[in-house]
Amino acid sequence: MSRWFAVVPLVVLVALAALFIGWSLKRDPSVKPEALVGQPVPETVLPMLTGAQAGPGHVDLKTAGVGKPMLINVFASWCTPCRAEHPKLMALQARGVAVVGVAWKDDPAKTRAFLDELGNPYSMVLMDQDGRAGLDLGITGAPETFAVDAMGNVVAKFSGPMLEDAEIERLVAAIQAPPRPLPTATRR
Repeated sequence: MSRWFAVVPLVVLVALAALFIGWSLKRDPSVKPEALVGQPVPETVLPMLTGAQAGPGHVDLKTAGVGKPMLINVFASWCTPCRAEHPKLMALQARGVAVVGVAWKDDPAKTRAFLDELGNPYSMVLMDQDGRAGLDLGITGAPETFAVDAMGNVVAKFSGPMLEDAEIERLVAAIQAPPRPLPTATRR
């Protein structure tokens, strides 16, 4: 009888694992919260990648686009999906699309080796070694890409590797949209 009591926790664990697997198979991983869309990019100062070092220069993520629209791509050298999307980022660079890279929870030397191997599609690479910017941006993992307008507002987001041309074009179109006109005073 006591052997059956030893098996009960194992049966419960297997049942929970089956439930989790079933839930994850039905879940669409590309549908994630887009809390920042419509909000300004968080003010987060990060060191720039200089050679294989972080710093000495620092840039505020909010102003990294220097008043121009940009994509912010959160990536890491250890991230296999980041490697898969890299050719698409290189194509964006060839088109003249400004992409700022945020190396998330990565070592600067490994980030440099990654970019030396695959090419550097970024107008600038910022180092987020401790993951603070990732928290500020609300990312759930790498890669994630944010479309930011010239005013520093997030206008679209994509979670996961950008492999489909339709998703890339959606983000590029979002940053190329004409700015909204400023409100004017009404006369009475």
